[in-house]
Amino acid sequence: MSEETTEEKITTTAQTNLSPAAQIASTMEDLLSAGVEIKVLKVGDMVEGTLISVGKNEVYVDLEGYGVGVVRGRELYDDEATLASQKPGDKIFVSVIEPENKDGIAELSLRQAGQERVWQALKEKLDSKEVIRTKILEANKGGLMVEINNVMGFLPVSQLSLEHYPRVEDGDKSKILSVLHGYVGQLFDVQIITADSGEEKLVVSEKAVFEKEMENRLGTLKIGQIVEGTITGVVDFGAFVKFGELEGLVHISELAWQRIENPRDIVKVGQKVTAKVISIDKGRVSLSIKQLQTDPWLDAVKKYQIGQVVKGKVAKVMPYGVFVELDENIQGLVHMMELSHETIKNPESFIKSGDEKDFKIISIEPAEHRLGLSLKALEPSSVPTEVGTTEGEPAPAVKEDPKVEDKKEEVVEEVKVEEKTKEVKAE
Repeated sequence: MSEETTEEKITTTAQTNLSPAAQIASTMEDLLSAGVEIKVLKVGDMVEGTLISVGKNEVYVDLEGYGVGVVRGRELYDDEATLASQKPGDKIFVSVIEPENKDGIAELSLRQAGQERVWQALKEKLDSKEVIRTKILEANKGGLMVEINNVMGFLPVSQLSLEHYPRVEDGDKSKILSVLHGYVGQLFDVQIITADSGEEKLVVSEKAVFEKEMENRLGTLKIGQIVEGTITGVVDFGAFVKFGELEGLVHISELAWQRIENPRDIVKVGQKVTAKVISIDKGRVSLSIKQLQTDPWLDAVKKYQIGQVVKGKVAKVMPYGVFVELDENIQGLVHMMELSHETIKNPESFIKSGDEKDFKIISIEPAEHRLGLSLKALEPSSVPTEVGTTEGEPAPAVKEDPKVEDKKEEVVEEVKVEEKTKEVKAE
């Protein structure tokens, strides 16, 4: 008679009238006597096993190469649906909650294994980039809530398609939320972009579904190409332009050469514009309107000279100085140190937006779009009269300490760094 295999022994044991505990003990002895290596289980392991018996309160599972385990209590009842269509001999996935109990067998869980199966399925959808049709359940200021495989997922506003991205004229968050609420109950096609079982984090993207199609369309687009389109939306950081079947963004810094506080002051929805393609990255097209216009700063050198006195209007007062509008496109900066010979701690206490004054040009940097102005250079210096001079006689020239000159240079550099940092943040 040929020797039975391990699987045949387990099946035979499951069919006897012995108690489950007796069956297990017999199986373990047979495995050891047969010289089968018993592997060591760890808490959290998810393994595949074969059902030995399915009872009302306990389920015994053969874990080939590991031994035998039992599922009971909450770990059984929380996933009864999994067992409804299974019978002894069927394969089943279980997770280990205790490698060895007092009876020497493993305590197992169907519930935890079920959760692992769900997340594993989600990760497979992530890897395959499967397109999933899902219903929008809720909306909040950050995006939309969906459900996939009984797991709640998040669809951020930034991951919406061009069709569904909210374009609210004044950037009002409550209005944006109102637009998002309008999508509740609708079906969206999405792809999973994050499936983290550890943090129970599921993030999906509608935009990703159209990326391949978008890439094909973008294949004919070139950097430097001139396009004609229509403004479809204006937001705080710029304006969207639809051209043909594509859409691009004109960042606030690319709308015009002058300093812009609000893009809505420059363009309006429905306006026809001509723009230049300056970047194509990950399905996003960046456009520029100002690069098709002559840079007014190139003529600044001809129009303005250092030492010239010009009339300007205060456009904005900042903690470090004052921006002054000289004409429609050119603004200059009066650093706080150039406002007065007196020490000024708060520029707003000295000058207000809208004030019109004469200023003296003290520096011009066209390439950097910088023009330095001074108010104090137009005020009489309060240098005391030297001993040995008579009234009406000019006082000897006072030579400034080189350290003071170095300090001025540091301040100018500081302003440049501050302004550059602001530009980078805006982008």
